[in-house]
Amino acid sequence: MAIKDSFKRLNTFWSTAKRNPKVAKGLSIGDAAVKKVTMVKMGTPVLVLACLGMVTLPMPPFLLDILFSFNIALSMIVLLVSIYASKPLDFGSFPSVLLLATILRLALNVASTRVILLNGQNGTAAAGKVIEAFGNVVMGGSYTVGIVVFTILIIINFKVITSGAGRIAEVSARFTLDAMPGKQMSIDADLNAGIIDQDQARARRIEVTREADFYGSMDGASKFVKGDAVAGLLIMLINLVGGIIIGTFNFGLTVAQSASIFTLLTIGDGLVAQIPSLLLSVASAIIVTRQSSSEKEMGQQVVGDLFSKPKTLLISGGVLFVMGIVPGMPHVAFILLSSICLGLGYLLQRQAKKREAEGNDVLAADGTNGVPSKKPEMKELSWDDVSEVDVIGLEVGYRLIPMVDKNQSGELLNRVKGVRKKLSQDLGFLIPPVHIRDNLDLGPAFYRITIMGVTFGEAEIQPDRDMAINPGQVFGEIQGIKGKDPAFGLEAVWISKTDNDKALGLGYTVVDCSTVIATHLSQILVNNCASLIGQEEVQNILDIVSRTQPKLVNGLVPSVVNLGLLTHILQNLLNEGVPIRDMRTILETLVEYGPKSQDPEVLTAACRIGLRRLIIQDIVGSENIIPVITLAPDLEKVLHKSLETGGAEGIGIEPGMADRIQRSLMDATSAQEMEGEPAILLTSGILRSTLSRFVKNTIPGLKVLSYQEIPDDKQIKIVSVIGNSNQGAPNLGLK
Repeated sequence: MAIKDSFKRLNTFWSTAKRNPKVAKGLSIGDAAVKKVTMVKMGTPVLVLACLGMVTLPMPPFLLDILFSFNIALSMIVLLVSIYASKPLDFGSFPSVLLLATILRLALNVASTRVILLNGQNGTAAAGKVIEAFGNVVMGGSYTVGIVVFTILIIINFKVITSGAGRIAEVSARFTLDAMPGKQMSIDADLNAGIIDQDQARARRIEVTREADFYGSMDGASKFVKGDAVAGLLIMLINLVGGIIIGTFNFGLTVAQSASIFTLLTIGDGLVAQIPSLLLSVASAIIVTRQSSSEKEMGQQVVGDLFSKPKTLLISGGVLFVMGIVPGMPHVAFILLSSICLGLGYLLQRQAKKREAEGNDVLAADGTNGVPSKKPEMKELSWDDVSEVDVIGLEVGYRLIPMVDKNQSGELLNRVKGVRKKLSQDLGFLIPPVHIRDNLDLGPAFYRITIMGVTFGEAEIQPDRDMAINPGQVFGEIQGIKGKDPAFGLEAVWISKTDNDKALGLGYTVVDCSTVIATHLSQILVNNCASLIGQEEVQNILDIVSRTQPKLVNGLVPSVVNLGLLTHILQNLLNEGVPIRDMRTILETLVEYGPKSQDPEVLTAACRIGLRRLIIQDIVGSENIIPVITLAPDLEKVLHKSLETGGAEGIGIEPGMADRIQRSLMDATSAQEMEGEPAILLTSGILRSTLSRFVKNTIPGLKVLSYQEIPDDKQIKIVSVIGNSNQGAPNLGLK
């Protein structure tokens, strides 16, 4: 139907062109495109089916002549395209072309063999004029000469060109695949450094992948060429022996007549097949020996390399002249070549001196008195030379590179994307991209996590093992390398992958290396999420909210709260572990309290009260009863008084009491965790922010809430009172 529609449109175009050439001008483009697409889609299937037909159906000699001529022309075209290609990827379809050309040639061999064996008794023209002509020209009337020449062609093709090209293709494929991770990391490094943009990086990654696919395909395609050479030799022997036997016993010819006819046909048939095979072998060798980084054609590159040094031509000319004057040597040939080399070397040397003189003149004009400077003038510095600090960075040692390479089944990139997506959904803003790069200063199996160029985490892993983490209670020990979970500091063992089931049975939590790094990264980003959001991110959040709440945003920023103050408030919330997903509530709270105060601490506390249901839900879920830890009234009075004394510096209490309070809070938190319940310290609004900073790094599992942050429909249950000696709490020295 596609072909029928194409001819129908083509007919419409010609009829329209006769009536109105201007209309047909636009129509011709579409018809040409349809015709071209149709031909491309139909070409390869038609060629494969034609080869199948040649193998199974008898072929007339005239059609064989046309197909053999086409085969030779195709081989010449492929060879010339290989020569003029600037780099191997310019002829990326070469492996497929090589396969199709080999199939076509073998199908022609089968078809010609059938014709030779069936009709060879009719004379040397039985298989067509092309086979007869090649046989007569090469043999020159001598069977021995024809067989020797054909054998030499087979040896050259099989043992020299094909074997060498196959070996080069194999080594190139291996080295190209081994170099892929380094190339990918180099592209990422250039992208992170700002040398290239996203589109250029994508194009270079595609080129690296294409290069690996090309050399991998060439490694396999070279086997077709090698097998084709062997098949040519076997086909010649079969044709020769089979033809003599058939001619002698089936058609009543003498042995001499059979040998005369079938030897010529066999040699002609073999040459018609082997010459294109030799051309394709040469093309294959040229392609795999080209340098991928070169942008020159092969002729330009060869001439440039051979004649770049005039001294080599002069020395070669002198040696040829000495050989030419030796008695008994062919004087004319050697002296002629010697003259050519000496003359060419002299001309190249003069051109080199002329270019050097012109360069000195330019230097003299620049005020250097014709003396070249030893050090080239450095380029003036610009802002492009100042690289930006990565917001989030992940540096890996060279043994960990396969973990970030998708072609080697590396899953770390997907894990990192998963971490970013999960945190972005939980926290309420887009986590910046994680720039991954290799760092040779790190140990082979080390990785480092940075935020704004500052190292926040570093650890060593075992890339060929899995980590078995002790969650607190296991039922035995397992053999492996002792270590610690870098994210939470839990005891762990690096075990062999074959021991995973055993470790799970003993109660260990088993994770792979990618999960270890991703979990460590997630923990660091959660603990430092406040430093990941700035005014640019806040403005993006406001732009999104303004799509549904335009009046709320326009009424708040900048008339009530400026962008800097809003950013500070959101950073405070994130620093205290409060997500900013509910931006509507945050903005409405600021609209209400912003005109009364511009203190970020006061506004942060107001926002927390507005978000109290979200805060409680993240801590205890949908439970109605909230277990809390409180401070004794006397202790709260002391802390209030100390806060007034300390002012902006914080609670001004002596270190001994602070240490006892901290230990009491740690014991209460541990008791809650053992019960499987959250640890919540409930205190007054004045003390909440100060106590939250007090326990943030020392007791990360303890949440500090104020009385105002408890929703009205929730009930509290006091599980521990800090500073109350009547309930068995440690004595804090209060009276």
